[in-house]
Amino acid sequence: MLSAITSPRGFRAAGVECGIKPGRADLALIAADRACPAAGLFTTNLASAAPVVLSRRHLASGRARAVVANAGCANAATGSRGMEDARRMAELVSAGLHCPPAEVVVASTGVIGVPLPMERVSAGIGAALAALAPEGGADAARAILTTDTRPKEAGAEVGLGGRTVRIGAMAKGAGMIAPRMATMLAFLTTDAAIEPGPLRRALTDAVGESLNRVTVDGDTSTNDTAVILASGAAGNDPIRGPGPEYDAFRDALCGVARAIAHMIVRDGEGVTRVAEVRVEGARDTEEADRIARTVAESLLVKTALHGGDPNWGRILAAVGRSGVPVDESRVDIFLGDVWVAEGGSARDYPEEDARHALIAEDPVRFRIRLNAGPASSWMLTSDISKAYVEINASYRS
Repeated sequence: MLSAITSPRGFRAAGVECGIKPGRADLALIAADRACPAAGLFTTNLASAAPVVLSRRHLASGRARAVVANAGCANAATGSRGMEDARRMAELVSAGLHCPPAEVVVASTGVIGVPLPMERVSAGIGAALAALAPEGGADAARAILTTDTRPKEAGAEVGLGGRTVRIGAMAKGAGMIAPRMATMLAFLTTDAAIEPGPLRRALTDAVGESLNRVTVDGDTSTNDTAVILASGAAGNDPIRGPGPEYDAFRDALCGVARAIAHMIVRDGEGVTRVAEVRVEGARDTEEADRIARTVAESLLVKTALHGGDPNWGRILAAVGRSGVPVDESRVDIFLGDVWVAEGGSARDYPEEDARHALIAEDPVRFRIRLNAGPASSWMLTSDISKAYVEINASYRS
């Protein structure tokens, strides 16, 4: 049975055990039948991992053939050896697929500061090359997980010029989730015929409206990578620029990316509740984004969410420290449908109704109305629980 990442025509995948994480699959490979248009977005963390540095270079051409990813070791903060290991992973895949190493995207996730066990990784790549199949997508999706409790896969179909185009995605991410530019590891495929330029623009839009709007713990990873490959096997007239078909493709891609983003937040480390922070009435989108992110990443807001405590003062405090010039006397705050603060002060509202909104809604809705302009923004966030602390206090042990 085909899974999401191989539902678009022209792709095979595999997930195998190579021994980085004993007893479970920890190396994934996705391969197109031939080199095709590709695009990627990567972490803006200046402490970028070796595979990020290498893959940025490889995708500069706008084409790729394959993605190889390992779990259990981030290959970050590993110096020249890390770069050589990342290059070696690309070379091994390219030899098996008979393509140039520059057509291979490399990704890693796991513990920072530990070198890859390349003897095991090499053997794993060999096994993955031998196992490549259209039915291998589900195995690949499981092979990139770290502290995730379940795979994350999504797909969609869209009609373009009388042809049915498919989009598939798989991702991992549960902790160190506060992406800037890309997020965690997210791999997407499509059989749409589309040129590299429009493909990159569509990916940028999709990530900006989904994966870049989630936060679990406020930490931006060294390894964040989002990559899309387009096989062209659907046979539609190639998308070369703006127009109705580009818009339809981009909208479908955004939908898939949003589905993945929601899965990531819901599977966040120790997460018990999810909330949408929506900011309305800002002067411009940049200010709305900044306020939404500040509220969504506030530890006091996140712990109140965990406890079901309608402590709206924490939301107002986060708005005030966001760095955006805000007139407190014009700020309104809603918890679900309950209007709890008007003009920066408490309203007379039923406390139990506000508490019920935090306990019963999924996602919980935090709405902040600034009454200063036409712009709006949103973020999807989660609570912080004791389980999050326990997971991350012993991550390497």
